[in-house]
Amino acid sequence: MATTTPDAAPLTPRTVARDASSLWWLELIAGIAWILIALAILQFDQASITTVGVLIGVMFLVSGFQQFAVGSLVERGSWLFYIFGVLFLAAGVWCLFNPENSFAGLADVLGFLFVVVGVFWTVRAFTDRDVNPLWWVGLISGILMIVLGFWTSGQFFIEKAYVLLVFAGIWALMHGVTDIFGAFALRSVHKRL
Repeated sequence: MATTTPDAAPLTPRTVARDASSLWWLELIAGIAWILIALAILQFDQASITTVGVLIGVMFLVSGFQQFAVGSLVERGSWLFYIFGVLFLAAGVWCLFNPENSFAGLADVLGFLFVVVGVFWTVRAFTDRDVNPLWWVGLISGILMIVLGFWTSGQFFIEKAYVLLVFAGIWALMHGVTDIFGAFALRSVHKRL
């Protein structure tokens, strides 16, 4: 027969959810950081390729770490977050070590990357539907990314280079807005618990 100490509260799903949702401000900070990155990218008029490659690498790294954090908090489907986390981290490391090549390579595969990100955001929106009343924001962002991915795939390389700058900024902006909405949804969950 197991005994519990009076100081230790039993670990219930409600207490775990309350503790996890108390960190809503972390997602808010991440959303603000994504918006600042978007503004930095969208300010470039004739940016150096190296700077853009490094910024894109940092964006992938931040997104990868976010996926691991979310994967550690969910009960079902955490493997999906871990897979995308590994993919984003690998892309980020490659971009940081090869910023010039990453710019050209990403311009070539830009459409595919946007489709992958869009599919992930769409799937995440549907999995969050039961717990997040603002799940539709992620769904709209995911659908927009899929549409942008197919449109980008039909462009020539020179246009893809400019599209890469603009859409990387748009991606970071949508990611930031989605994170900010998610943070306030977590905050409302925390208040209810």
